[in-house]
Amino acid sequence: MKGQNILLAVFSFNLISFCMQPQQDPWKEQRERMVEQQIAGRGITDPDVLRVMRNIPRHVFVPEEERPYAYGDYPLSVGYGQTISQPYMVAFMTEQLRIKRTDKILEIGTGSGYQAAILAELCDSVFSIEIHQPLAEKADSVLKTLGYRNIWIKTGDGYLGWPEHAPFDKIIVTCAPSHVPPALIQQLREGGRMIIPVEKNSWTQELALLKKKDGKIVQDEVLPVRFVPMIDQHGRSY
Repeated sequence: MKGQNILLAVFSFNLISFCMQPQQDPWKEQRERMVEQQIAGRGITDPDVLRVMRNIPRHVFVPEEERPYAYGDYPLSVGYGQTISQPYMVAFMTEQLRIKRTDKILEIGTGSGYQAAILAELCDSVFSIEIHQPLAEKADSVLKTLGYRNIWIKTGDGYLGWPEHAPFDKIIVTCAPSHVPPALIQQLREGGRMIIPVEKNSWTQELALLKKKDGKIVQDEVLPVRFVPMIDQHGRSY
């Protein structure tokens, strides 16, 4: 634990140094290229989504050894069997939610905290759940260092949602269960939208967009995907 605290302190110092010297950001060109080629170039048009992905320093959300690849067109490991999603997938899922400034959003699968940062730039508040405590603590530290005060993170089972803060205007899930968790449907506000990868069988997943209308769910499959499985505290897949 002591070693982890030292590493976190060093990480936070490096992150603070980055935040204090934005004019010297050597990653800006890579972010611009990422957005133009990988995101706008593939049909993402929401100007707010494009803007925040140009501005948020994705590289500070990945481990040091992965930073040279932070703006590449692929997911990256963040430890504990979890990943930071491909930039295009982050943008696509965010755009599908049609976020409003007044929205309260539930995120299942905090991971590195990058998706939470994207959401927090667009909405009123983000409540994010991560099953792995070290990831939750690290993401919370990074986000606070970057100045985010509208993100709340807890360690817990995302399958159960966060009923104390429900209902949510939007829900985004970044891990794949075998079915849509009933608790998440219940916690989605009337008129709300949920984006979630769902296993179809042992080798395929589909990204599903759910909309709640008159208390009923309309579900559309929008994209074949591959996400890490949704697991409980014992590591068992849902």
